[in-house]
Amino acid sequence: MNAGRYHPDPIDVARQDVPRWKRGLDLCVAIPFCIFMPAVFVVMWFVTRLTSPGPVIFRQERIGLRGRRFSCLKFRTMHVGCNSDIHARHVEQLFTADVPMVKMDSCGDERLIVFGGFLRSSGLDELPQLINVLRGEMSIVGPRPCMPYELENYPDAFRERFNTLPGLTGLWQVSGKNKTTFREMLQLDIAYARKKTLVTDLWIILRTPWVLLTQVIETRPVSTSKPLVSPPSRGTAAVPPARL
Repeated sequence: MNAGRYHPDPIDVARQDVPRWKRGLDLCVAIPFCIFMPAVFVVMWFVTRLTSPGPVIFRQERIGLRGRRFSCLKFRTMHVGCNSDIHARHVEQLFTADVPMVKMDSCGDERLIVFGGFLRSSGLDELPQLINVLRGEMSIVGPRPCMPYELENYPDAFRERFNTLPGLTGLWQVSGKNKTTFREMLQLDIAYARKKTLVTDLWIILRTPWVLLTQVIETRPVSTSKPLVSPPSRGTAAVPPARL
């Protein structure tokens, strides 16, 4: 799949490739939550400005429906200018190692700002993606939107996951997530892309809060005298195996 080939307008995507029931559900969920977004943004602005200089909203290129690239929005949880190559190398390791995907956050990732780990484990950092949902670039439920360098590791057999919109939550997230391997995640994504239904989406949405609460409890930084991930100023450090 050549991601650069796909550049449909978000509105066209919503009309042509997304079932009406799914688009309707996305709007019914996203619009009410967006009412509270200004208040959340103000809180995040104060927290971020007091702990780390830089923008509150973080934009990152991701791969969406049919390989279309779009700008994914998140609340920033890492220091500006931190080394992104660490994550890129680690994704490649995860794909070949075939081991459970424990998050790097739980290992004391020093790239994170204050409260960054909590925001990520609770999913609060992804609230701005409701705007991506309204624009038709994402759905409430679907595979997570991968980054371009992740796409390079996908064999053709797994690219069927791009036949549906990426989502804020999904079948993988409520089916073990960090206890699954990279390949198992892709298999769950494909299973959802093939058989998504209104009942499945509602079940995933209702199950997500409990999964997030469990994730917050389980994601606790490991106490260590040496950082497992180097600060941004040190550039490239060895990446611990089996953590994302």
